[in-house]
Amino acid sequence: MADKISGGEALIQSLLHQGVDTVFAYPGGTIIRVFDALYDHRSDLRQILVRHEQGATHAAQGYARVSGRTGVAIVTSGPGATNTITGISDAMLDSTPIVVIAGQVGTDALGTDAFQEIDLVGVTQPITKWSYQIRRAEDIPWAVARAFYIAGSGRPGPVVLDFTKTAQMAQIEYTPASIDYVRSYIPSPDPDMSQIEAAAELIDKAEKPLVLVGHGVELGNAEEELREFIEKADIPAARTLLGLSALASDHPLNMGMLGMHGNLAPNVKTNQCDVLIAVGMRFDDRVTSDVNTYARQARIIHLDIDKSEFCKNVKADVTVLGDCKKTLKLITGRISKSSHRQWIESFRPLADEENAKVIENAIHPKDGPLLMGEVVTAASDMAPDNTVMVNDVGLNQMFSSRYFKYRMPRSIVTSGGLGTMGFCLPAAIGATFGAPGRPVLAFEGDGGFQMNIQELGTVMETEAPVKIILMNNNYLGNVRQWQQLMYHKRYSCTRMLSPDYSMIARAYGIPYRLVTDRADLVAAVKLMFETDGPFLLEAAVMDEENVMPMIPARTPVDKMIFTIDQ
Repeated sequence: MADKISGGEALIQSLLHQGVDTVFAYPGGTIIRVFDALYDHRSDLRQILVRHEQGATHAAQGYARVSGRTGVAIVTSGPGATNTITGISDAMLDSTPIVVIAGQVGTDALGTDAFQEIDLVGVTQPITKWSYQIRRAEDIPWAVARAFYIAGSGRPGPVVLDFTKTAQMAQIEYTPASIDYVRSYIPSPDPDMSQIEAAAELIDKAEKPLVLVGHGVELGNAEEELREFIEKADIPAARTLLGLSALASDHPLNMGMLGMHGNLAPNVKTNQCDVLIAVGMRFDDRVTSDVNTYARQARIIHLDIDKSEFCKNVKADVTVLGDCKKTLKLITGRISKSSHRQWIESFRPLADEENAKVIENAIHPKDGPLLMGEVVTAASDMAPDNTVMVNDVGLNQMFSSRYFKYRMPRSIVTSGGLGTMGFCLPAAIGATFGAPGRPVLAFEGDGGFQMNIQELGTVMETEAPVKIILMNNNYLGNVRQWQQLMYHKRYSCTRMLSPDYSMIARAYGIPYRLVTDRADLVAAVKLMFETDGPFLLEAAVMDEENVMPMIPARTPVDKMIFTIDQ
């Protein structure tokens, strides 16, 4: 008879069986048996002690987004578990595969309001692909295998395992489990060939087609299939925020970024194209703005792995269900090689207009205080081609997303659907472990940075080589911009007093440099990249800088404005 092991040890063995090499963790009373088992696996399972459970989930997200694997967070019950809710929600909206394992009171105490008991399954069911409570040790191998299969297959997302002390402490004969099938769950449905044919026919007839590239292209590892498709059909492409690195910035068919703070040309042309091909995107309101005026003139083809996205926000004429790595290839094989030179050239005047009115002033200012655009440009110009760019939420997110140059897939890690301030620092830490051979550059604002600033302790302890650029304008800049635009500069609770970041960096043993003059910017960025390990570069930027152009709320996408006064 095989030797018996504890449920805590069975969990660790199950994680190793799934190929897990890193966990982001914070211990506590109801999960302590798992951490005792972790002690014996220090050589084969990297254990990152974060400083807050929210940081664990965001770090798991960063790990997953750059590696394409499932990230893992392990926390305790009660507040430890509830602290993960923001990261779980963020992962759900951005289709990021993570498994969160939380401790729970013993089965005999369930429902008694025991110390640090919370109904985690009930809390997380609406924001996960699957949430399950493990009450018996015998169920551990099955539950872990099922969790990883569900999290990483189809449209990825978060899974929660609520792990009772009873199951952790019990002794079982462990047998590893593997799962590649769950009844009623079809992660990658077979394409409907009639829809493939219908899509190909529409594309061949199009005179002014436009492709919208979403996050699903990277989730499906379909970057090459996308490139082959747009090059054969000669179709201009625009990218969503999460899809920015699915197509290289310098690709000749790349027309820029969609959405509220995207580029002028692709937004305007959305309302001029005759066929709109959406690939792995969900027509988020930040892309469509007023759906009643969105692409009304176009026939719409929507490719997605999740049928619930079809016609949810925008009605499609052709819906192609399936993995876009497969469906794109099938469509490419059926379309004719085309040329749309005149249509593609029509994007140029709009790009030139945006360049003259916004971009040149944003990245090459002649005088005045430092601007976010020039800081991002200086860093992007000097960053190695394989750099991963992570950002927070707010003006720093929009400026860095707009002006950073993407050269490789999986090069942007950002909080899209939930817009989580405080996301950047822990996600960047996770990215350094998910892609250890790639530099990680994190753009922060002073507001988001302070939300999870305690994770500098994780940087200090792990020596995670995160290059942090803090663009400090002493404002909650995105909200302030809206207050300027819509509320007559009534800046309520958006002016922010910052601490002395040099002292904070010193306390955590992180090299630091402050830049206040643009004459010193390039040298400071060079020093940051040349310094081994982590670095904090603070740039004192213009306090009331705005990110432009923008689509005001409930306004058609082709009605972008260049100044707040418009």
